[in-house]
Amino acid sequence: MPTLSEIESAKALIRPHIRETPTYRWPLLESGLGCELWMKHENHTPVGAFKIRGGLVYMDELKRHQPGVRGVIAASTGNHGQSIAYAARRNGLRAVIVVPHGNNPEKNAAMRSLGAELVEHGREFQEALEYSRELAARESLHAVPSFHPWLVRGVATYALELFHSVADLDAIFVPIGLGSGFCGIASAREALGLKTKIIGVVSAHAPAYALSFQQRQFVEQSSMTRVAEGVACKTPNQDALQHILHHAHDILTVTDDEALAAMREIIQSTHNIAEGSGALAHAALKKHRADWQGKRVACILSGANASMSILREALGA
Repeated sequence: MPTLSEIESAKALIRPHIRETPTYRWPLLESGLGCELWMKHENHTPVGAFKIRGGLVYMDELKRHQPGVRGVIAASTGNHGQSIAYAARRNGLRAVIVVPHGNNPEKNAAMRSLGAELVEHGREFQEALEYSRELAARESLHAVPSFHPWLVRGVATYALELFHSVADLDAIFVPIGLGSGFCGIASAREALGLKTKIIGVVSAHAPAYALSFQQRQFVEQSSMTRVAEGVACKTPNQDALQHILHHAHDILTVTDDEALAAMREIIQSTHNIAEGSGALAHAALKKHRADWQGKRVACILSGANASMSILREALGA
């Protein structure tokens, strides 16, 4: 887990590329919840998601540790891939991103627009990940993982911004894909010596981390989510899981229908777009609002990169 000085250094590194993202209270969104709600808008980054923070820090470290590196490869359903493509281009590196077949077409187009070479393989993220490792060895590319201390250090900067913006938070709700977003918040909380509870949120159709938390051990579970591809995790990361088991107050689940309803509410109440995984935190808070009456709570809107087909479904829900 990064120290406060390491997170501050990461903030200085990324600041030329990313301004501090806003944290707002939205009266319409807060209405009926019975708590004070603050929304952290990671949908306002240059790639529409929080991942870019980790990508920039990772690529900077990689160039310093391996100055001869020529190219990188990563598996992604979109937001991690965009972050790696963005950071690789700014460091003069080739970027190859492996995505599963049927991946969000808008995310695919965004990765290509950032200079990534896109390879489609497998039916789900885990198959794309395994193939990316084969390609890395075959083409002498550096394989960028989806979870790594360098990524967590960069991602922790959004949590530091949030804690500096809003004092005395009782809880933060955050989506969990492979865990960098959660661990970033846990890092900043520990570095600042705070007591804020961290509630992770996963899709009910990709419940590996929730099951692992409930059973206090590693559990694999196939992902069937149609809406929240950003958290379509079948195999938890062992390192991330240890931090989650130690630092999470709870791990909650949200169905695809609940995610769609939250997307619509966020769009209607704030005129901000949230992708399925980006809406999970708000959906979970609304579902469990009885537990947070009178409290000061934050939700992480982790990304906005919804496909047009899912947006149409959300708006028609």
